[in-house]
Amino acid sequence: MTKKERAAIVARELSALYPNPQIPLRRRNTFTFLVAVVLSAQCTDKRVNEVTPKLFDLADTPQKMAKLGADKILPIIKPCGLSKAKSQNIARLSEILVEKYAGRVPNTFEELESLPGVGHKTASVIMSQAFGVPAFPVDTHIHRLAARWKLSSGKSVERTESDLKALFPKESWGDLHLQLIYYGREHCTARSCKTPQTMCKICRLMGRK
Repeated sequence: MTKKERAAIVARELSALYPNPQIPLRRRNTFTFLVAVVLSAQCTDKRVNEVTPKLFDLADTPQKMAKLGADKILPIIKPCGLSKAKSQNIARLSEILVEKYAGRVPNTFEELESLPGVGHKTASVIMSQAFGVPAFPVDTHIHRLAARWKLSSGKSVERTESDLKALFPKESWGDLHLQLIYYGREHCTARSCKTPQTMCKICRLMGRK
């Protein structure tokens, strides 16, 4: 089975299972979405969603967040892990948004990736889900599934992103990113799909052994 044939199975099955995938992180505007994505690094979306309501009640704009400051952000986001670095990054990026972008979240990869705590994956999520720009953020679930289904060598996240972009049309990237994450969490986890008895449908269709 070729990569294109494998990709076709993935696209078909995921579209049937998740026809209208929703962004799992709760947000009130583009700024709060950016903060939520920053908080999600090495943290579950569920935990982030438990923390952000209190934070956003206090500060849902860059101006308010910058005024709140890292010291007051820290205890609120502590359950998310890496809280000291994240609180400092959120406070500083808020200041930069106010100083440099008139309180708006920039809509280019270069500008986003220049912000504290914002790497390529975070920028890709914002560009895709907030601004509708084709991007393919690769998290641990997507990286694992791409290797498991032989859509990519799995040598690096960068390679996986490049391989998936070559296999799937641009217009599908936004939904597919979310569909893969949901499928990796619910059906084809790191622990399952190891034996015929535990294989998910997509693994069975691909004839994995």
